[in-house]
Amino acid sequence: MFSKKKKKRTKGGSGGGGSGELSLRGGGGLPRDMSSSINGKQQMIGDYCEQSLINQELPKEILLRIFSVLDIVSLCRSAQVSTYWNALALDGSNWQQVDLFDFQTYVEGGVVENLSRRCGGFLKKLSLKGCENVGDHTLEIFTSNCRNLDHLNLYNCKKITDQTLDSLGKNSSQLGYLDIYSCDWISDRGLKHLGNGCPLLSHIDISWCDSVSDNGIHHIATGCPKLKSFIAKGLNNITSVALEELGKNCPSLTVLNIHKCVNVDNGGVRHLATGCHQLEKICLSECHNVGDESIMALGQNCPRLKTVEVALCSNLTDTGLVGLAKSCPLLERMDLEECIQVTDKTLKFLALNCPNLTELTLSHCELVTDDGILELCSASCADASLSVLALDNCPCISDISLTHLLSCSKLSRLDLYDCQLVSKQAINRLKRSSPDLTIHAYFAPSAPPAPAAPAARRICSLCRCSIL
Repeated sequence: MFSKKKKKRTKGGSGGGGSGELSLRGGGGLPRDMSSSINGKQQMIGDYCEQSLINQELPKEILLRIFSVLDIVSLCRSAQVSTYWNALALDGSNWQQVDLFDFQTYVEGGVVENLSRRCGGFLKKLSLKGCENVGDHTLEIFTSNCRNLDHLNLYNCKKITDQTLDSLGKNSSQLGYLDIYSCDWISDRGLKHLGNGCPLLSHIDISWCDSVSDNGIHHIATGCPKLKSFIAKGLNNITSVALEELGKNCPSLTVLNIHKCVNVDNGGVRHLATGCHQLEKICLSECHNVGDESIMALGQNCPRLKTVEVALCSNLTDTGLVGLAKSCPLLERMDLEECIQVTDKTLKFLALNCPNLTELTLSHCELVTDDGILELCSASCADASLSVLALDNCPCISDISLTHLLSCSKLSRLDLYDCQLVSKQAINRLKRSSPDLTIHAYFAPSAPPAPAAPAARRICSLCRCSIL
């Protein structure tokens, strides 16, 4: 991040380098949008700034406080103004949070290594999201220099392996947040190191780390009992055993997302619900083995639930969802897309028991009718909170539903794609009543008129010629 270069001070003291030159490239220098050399005008500004009252009158502590609110680009530019500003800009207290996402295409290992040497124990939050050139060796140096790290984002860092998690386990005992989304080389062995050395971990995202199995989840659950947020989308190797481990060891869990973990079933969700009573958000979408037993267990054990996503869980019926609605009055968001057995009965009990409902997705729920929408629009949530409603591909929804929706004063988005019984006239009427409402709908273009049939030819009875 920073390459040290000795420079001869020019008259006026604005050497532009001073104690260290800020760099976003391992070999020194700034990115193209920041790397223009100091021209004569900048030199004059530097001379003036160094001699100006702001440097003389304001205490260093105040100036540091001002620098602390600058973003990384502004700090890089400020470091080139003068020797004094260089020292202020490079002060470690200004580098407690660093996000290199905007520079991901040219951030290499040397950048992060120099950054760690400059910031040391000051750095607490680092995002390397999308920095695919950063590897294990760099993270080993980084973790050894920055031992107070609390937040680390390695989203889509494709070169990261279990070795990085080993380094974190050895050097980052204060780590509370880790995102290793789509880091393909992570396995159970790496999660074991993490569980052994990071007991304060409260958030982890291991989505699409395809080699992770139940064994790896066991190490995280037993080693990180303070875990509050667990995101593990698309892990085909985990089963209900993983959820049982979380239920036994992580009582503070509030967020769980296991979207498309297809081997999880009702038993796992039941064990999870029994041990994690603080759950507020859960995503079980595309967990095809999940049914009413899971949803009823969540309702009985997790009364604080606010968000439930169960899209494409085709085994769900009104039985489970009605039980959930009765037991979870704090529900705000429900995603029931392609829950094909859901009927108006579910909508009735959501309307009766969930006054804070703000978002409801019913796409492809083909049994939902205008009567269900009437139940929803007659409840307190219709006027108080409901803002997003998705009804696309609901063949029984007609213009009557749009009339009911006139009472939903907070509605900001309505999806009506392929609702064949809804007319343009009804949509326009609703739009006039609610000008701030965004309506997504599609109407097939009208078929062109059939070509007129050719006029019958008249034939002369004498010579048999055609008469025009």
